[in-house]
Amino acid sequence: MNRYTRRTLALEMLMIAVAVAFAFPVYVLVNLAFRAPSDTSSPIAPTRSPTWGNFLQAWQEGGLGGALINSVLVTTVSVLIVLAVSSLAAYPLARSTAHWSRGAFLLIMLGLVLPFQLAALPLYQTVRDLGLLGSVWSLVLFYSGLQVPFTTFLYAGFLRALPRDFEEAATIDGCGPLTAFRYVILPMLKPITVTALVLNAVSVWNDFFTPLLYLSGSDQQTMPVAVAGFVGQFVSDWNLIFAALLISIVPVLAVYLALQRSIINGFAGGLKG
Repeated sequence: MNRYTRRTLALEMLMIAVAVAFAFPVYVLVNLAFRAPSDTSSPIAPTRSPTWGNFLQAWQEGGLGGALINSVLVTTVSVLIVLAVSSLAAYPLARSTAHWSRGAFLLIMLGLVLPFQLAALPLYQTVRDLGLLGSVWSLVLFYSGLQVPFTTFLYAGFLRALPRDFEEAATIDGCGPLTAFRYVILPMLKPITVTALVLNAVSVWNDFFTPLLYLSGSDQQTMPVAVAGFVGQFVSDWNLIFAALLISIVPVLAVYLALQRSIINGFAGGLKG
């Protein structure tokens, strides 16, 4: 029989302390975002008269509308391309027993080891030669390649844990490899697909360096770049700054919360291989 010991109490107190340490900055962020600029009380004190005025002012003066549209467009298109390419690439890599399969898999995994900063200058020159500088499609092209190795790794690990019985039955019924993948394997990949979707969406949405590099000098910007410019413009008005930060956080947080039930199972399944 398990007993409630001092060690258990100490672990619980430690977990509570860690939770408070992580929750405190979020509390201050939300608290000040809803506080009127005229309220000079302590940031820790609860806001007595919440207002939506900070969000409206931040939206209008920070130009967050266009940045939000660009971020949604880049994230959606990039993630869809990454999921399609990675799942199709991982399927033969996980199922084939040929020598080339392992070599190809290791070659793709090399993208996880090499930092993309090494190729920042050549990629910038390539995007410039293609005439895509200042266009959001340069970001789609960049992310569609950058995220493939990690996503392929997740899919391949998950596929190796799936039994071959369903595929073999589909083959006996006359299905080809692509048909079997579409109608048999792809529905079974839902947990890892949701995990890959969320991880890639968060990574693309929060990226600051790439949009700053490829969209510099144009009127196009994504949410992280828009918020960074907002901080420089209203450096003393923290209520507006925190309201802009909260606007940039809400979309990706909503996606994460909506799909969180499938994330842990999918990620754990991807690591089995």
